[in-house]
Amino acid sequence: MKTKLVGLFVVVAVMGLFLSGCGCFYQAVKGEAAPPPPPPATVEPAPAPAPPPPPPPPPKVDLNDINFDFDKSNIRPDAAETLKNDLEWFKQNSGKKVRIEGHCDERGTIEYNLALGQRRADSTKSYLINLGVDGGLLDTVSYGKERPLCTEKNEGCWARNRRAHFLSAE
Repeated sequence: MKTKLVGLFVVVAVMGLFLSGCGCFYQAVKGEAAPPPPPPATVEPAPAPAPPPPPPPPPKVDLNDINFDFDKSNIRPDAAETLKNDLEWFKQNSGKKVRIEGHCDERGTIEYNLALGQRRADSTKSYLINLGVDGGLLDTVSYGKERPLCTEKNEGCWARNRRAHFLSAE
């Protein structure tokens, strides 16, 4: 029993020395509490950069679209009148570049319609050059059936999609 008491005394003495060495014992004796641990560091994410604004749409030109017959690229009489009426715009806007887009309806393969759309744009360009428009100011591109005006599946809609459309190329 004495051995147990001596052992207990030794353990208490060692613990007392141990605690007195770290300073915790004195804080407890004085009634002081250990300072709270610092709050975890919060890293606020950097704000994501704003996405770039979308490019502005190409400026519109005040020219009317012309339409084509099914599977044709020749200028129809009504389209010829439209282009003759548009000639005044070209005179008033000399030096302005214009892009002529060739479009098709949804029938036919992608490759075929791209070629047909290019023939329509080129035919329109040639007609305007014959009217006296500077060909160096006219650019052509084909979108085939990829940019329809109308998506219904009927002849009226398809007729609207077979067209040459004009945009400012600047």
